[in-house]
Amino acid sequence: MLFERLKAAAAADWSDYVDHAFVRRMGAGTLPEAAFRAYLVQDYLFLIQFARANALAAYKSRNLADIRAAADGLGAILGEMDLHVRLCGRWGLSAADLEAAPEHAATVAYTRFVLDCGAAGDLLDLAVALAPCVIGYAEIGRALAPGLTAHHPYAEWISEYASEGYQAVARAAEAQLDRLAARALAEPRFAELARIFAAAARLEAAFWQMGLDAARPD
Repeated sequence: MLFERLKAAAAADWSDYVDHAFVRRMGAGTLPEAAFRAYLVQDYLFLIQFARANALAAYKSRNLADIRAAADGLGAILGEMDLHVRLCGRWGLSAADLEAAPEHAATVAYTRFVLDCGAAGDLLDLAVALAPCVIGYAEIGRALAPGLTAHHPYAEWISEYASEGYQAVARAAEAQLDRLAARALAEPRFAELARIFAAAARLEAAFWQMGLDAARPD
């Protein structure tokens, strides 16, 4: 599977992302609420740009199966945005408030990197750039779910990404990677795809760090 090859090629960057202190502290329930709130607001803005990336994937597609895969990805993102609105509603933030928030530099860096991969490259380049987010969150959800308790402060977020519904989204993304690779991956190209994947994983880790930094006292 292409995803497993990419993850192995970027093992250190992948570990820094999925085992980041933000993730560990969220799993333990010790993540400061301010960090989670900052992350959620920025992730809402992040998902708007990722919705655009999936729309770009549909445009880049040359057959109906790929268009459907992009449409499914877009639908999953819209569902994630609903989760963010529900969670942020606890702090009195509406969807309009979230959309009006200024983008953090970490949000801009990651999302524009993905969009640039899609604009400059082909559908496989874009799918590889999207993979750490789509598939990584499923891996994180699975890893954190066994530690959930009845009063865990981040149970709803963890449960969402551990759910069968989201796990199916991740499996579909892995399958789409393999379909695209079967058509467009000559072996010399793998090194460039691995660089894209590793860069996206580093940008994911930076996004977590942005959340942690927001909770630090000035």
